[in-house]
This record gives sequence, structure tokens and C-alpha cells, in this order.
Amino acid sequence: MHSQDFSRDVIIIGAGAAGLMCAATAGYRGRSVLLLEHSNKIGRKILMSGGGRCNFTNLHNSTANYLSANPHFCKSALSRYPAARFIELVERHGISYHEKTLGQLFCDVSSKDILQLLLTECDWAGVDIRTDSTIYRIDRNSDGYRVKTSTGIWQCRSLVIATGGLSIPNGGATPFAYETARQFGLRVLGLQAALVPFTLQPRDLDVFKPLSGVSQRVRARIGDTSFVENLLFTHRGLSGPAILQISSYWDPGAEVEIDLFPELDVLQWLSEQREQRPRADIRTLLSQHMHKRVVQTFCDLWHFDGPVNRLDARQLSAIAAAFHRWVIKPGGIEGYRTAEVTRGGIDTDEISSKTFEAKKAPGLYFIGECLDVTGHLGGHNFQFAWACGDAAGQYV
Repeated sequence: MHSQDFSRDVIIIGAGAAGLMCAATAGYRGRSVLLLEHSNKIGRKILMSGGGRCNFTNLHNSTANYLSANPHFCKSALSRYPAARFIELVERHGISYHEKTLGQLFCDVSSKDILQLLLTECDWAGVDIRTDSTIYRIDRNSDGYRVKTSTGIWQCRSLVIATGGLSIPNGGATPFAYETARQFGLRVLGLQAALVPFTLQPRDLDVFKPLSGVSQRVRARIGDTSFVENLLFTHRGLSGPAILQISSYWDPGAEVEIDLFPELDVLQWLSEQREQRPRADIRTLLSQHMHKRVVQTFCDLWHFDGPVNRLDARQLSAIAAAFHRWVIKPGGIEGYRTAEVTRGGIDTDEISSKTFEAKKAPGLYFIGECLDVTGHLGGHNFQFAWACGDAAGQYV
């Protein structure tokens, strides 16, 4: 192989959602693109997502669906590449899909369809994809960047880091992006697993572990942020969409407030029931709106019992308040093994929101989960991957 064969306009490290999108976009612009993946499999998180059906975007996607030290950072990319753009691409490839709750879009058949879409686009754009490519060293020089890998030493004008965060290490996650950012003087904000189940402290776990497998619609709240979705009791603690969502806003030692009846005024309803069914047991009444085992557990915990006509207004008020505001202090989170994403990351003040180029290192770009942009559950993280991959691909 001649020395010039080792030169490319663009090298992208990381063949996940953002990297694949960036590669195709740059390739269609006529750039010679080399896409390197350290593992032997491309797009592992795409294949794993959505229970194997890939929740590839969300109809209601907006900047309000992201957590970042700079909440304005993602506006530019999302406005230039909204959900409708990716949906159009999906339809152009003949992929059938359906909407679940809250605007979430999933493939009808398999997440493999989304990965094949991206691989097809890369193929049409002339992208050279190489797996099993370990990166040994990156150096900046007068011609751009020199990348020493297990497949050779490569030179490029533009280098894109799209290696993701720390979530799901068995899916190939590494700290490579953060290490590279620090190498070139970029600040990395504190990292924490996000969209992740809570573990419970031993005393609470003893109480709630018997409910493992039972779900309940709740409102989970931390401060001014709340989500109304299902909570799932597990043998380790609490999971389900409501918990995964609020976990992105949780810090160790903080309490989580949970409304077990988010769509019912319990005090008003119990007062009505006392008039209509005075001899009914409080547990029987509550079981009309909640799983019987959950009612039993909480009533045992809070010592609520007896016919509703024996409870005065003060007691009814106490029952309502307890179910509307269950305060729990998690023991912790399950960690990156089960987390969907990484909270924190490369400080977006270090990155151009238009091009995703590092301000301190011209020609070096960072896209995807490695940035301090954490999307809500429901396709928002994929939408940011498509948007920032497209944005960077326009400029590399």
C-alpha cells in the first residue's frame, strides 16, 4: 500500500449512531472518509435499543428534552436536522415503523433496519469502514491529525470523535472520547450514569422487594422536574420509565418524591367514597386504582386500615398526603452496566454548536453521547446523534 493510501480527508472514530450519520453526510459532500470502529461489530447500541426495535426518534423532540450545563447548545443542530428529517430517511428506505406513547417511534420489525439504513447510506457515500481498529495514539501536526492504529498510521485534515460515553460497557463503551478531549485541553464535566434504575437502601429494599415485577403509574419528581410514567419495582430497587427519566436529575444523597396517584385527587375521591360506600375498607377502595399488592405494602408500611367511615377528615387527609407524596432516598444507582446514557461529558462551551469543532483544536470534532448533552428517554438521544452527526458532517 502506498503512503498516500493512508491519507483521508476525514477520519471518524466510532461507528455508532452519530459516527455513521456523520460519515455518510461527509461522504456525500465528496470527502474521502475513513470510519474506524474498535470492536468487531458496528452499531451495537442501535441493535440493543428499544428491545431490539430501536426507538429511533420522537415526534415531540425539542430542546426541552435535553439536560446540559448549557441548555441552548443543542438548539442549532436540532433545528437544522429535526425528527422529520430522519423520519423521511426511514421512509425513503422503506422501513415500516409505529408510534408508541409520548411520540416514540419504533421499527415494526427490527433495529437491524436502522443499522442497515446507515450502512447503506455510508456505502452509497463511499465511506471506508474498518472494524477491529484499535487507536494507539493521536497527534496534531501541520497537516491536521496523525492517527496511529492497529490498521496503520493515518493522516487526516478533520478528525471526528464519536465513541460515545460510558454506558453499557459490554456494548463496547470506553472513556476514549473523554481522554482525547483532555489530551487537547478540553474540559470534561462530571460523569454519571443516567437513564438508570435506582437501588434501595437495605431497610427499604426489605419492604419493597416482594413487589418485584409490579408496575404502577406515578409522577416522579426532583425539584421542579417531574415525569408521569410507569414505575417498576425490581429485586434491587426501582426502575421503569418514570425512574429512568428522573435518574438523570438525581445526585447521590438526594430524595425523590413520588406521587402514587398522579391523576387522582385522593382526598376528594376518598371523601366521596366515605359517603357512597361507608363500610368499605380503605385498602379495598385504594385497590380500585392501584395494584392490590402495592396497596397492601404501603398500607402496612403506613398503618392505614379499617372501614372508611371510621376515618375522620384529618385521617383521610393524612392518607391522601402519604400516597401523593412518597419520599424515598435511593441507596444509589445501578451504574453504567444498565444505564442507557452518560450524564455530563465534554463541556459544550469548548465546542462549536454549529460545526461541533473543538474551539481549542481546529479540525477536531466531538459528536454524540460524549458531549454534555443528555436526552430524555424515548428516542431523544438518537435524535441528537442524527442531528450532531449531520451538523459535523457538513463541515469536516
